[in-house]
Amino acid sequence: MDSEFMEVFAHGIAGHGHRCVRFEFPYMYERRVTGKKRPPDRQPKLVDTWNSVIDHFGPKNLVIGGKSMGGRIATIVADDAKVRGLLALGYPFYGAGRADKPRIDHLINIQTPMLVCQGTRDAMGSHETITALTLSKAISYYWSKDGDHSLKPRKKSGRTKDQNWTAALDAIANFLSELA
Repeated sequence: MDSEFMEVFAHGIAGHGHRCVRFEFPYMYERRVTGKKRPPDRQPKLVDTWNSVIDHFGPKNLVIGGKSMGGRIATIVADDAKVRGLLALGYPFYGAGRADKPRIDHLINIQTPMLVCQGTRDAMGSHETITALTLSKAISYYWSKDGDHSLKPRKKSGRTKDQNWTAALDAIANFLSELA
């Protein structure tokens, strides 16, 4: 929760006048405490963690989301929890190199308004592969030019990480304003 990416986005969202709260899944907390890398918890534990956070803050005006898997688990709980919206940063539509096995069944009919900020060349969901899918109309996209899974462009693109991150934060601010 304190990677450079998460710091910039949390402070950027707050800088646009929105309260932003971060948390860690149990396996990440354990990594921090023990220093030992371990695989993610199974989905039921991740879902329970998200539901605990939603219960703590209440769903009424809550927009939930996260980076990669955190955003994915948020999309799994959003409709049942009746949160106000969803924000996914670098959504893992499929595992890297596994475009033939998308993880999108729940996104076909999702009802919660959702913004996906995705790099156009993300290995877990590029512009080309995602725009070919038929997903819910509740999902809108911000495509980060030449961005990877963390929205970072290659040097040869002529863009910088800061440009891509700032543009994504502007898209997020617009999305949150539209939900208000």
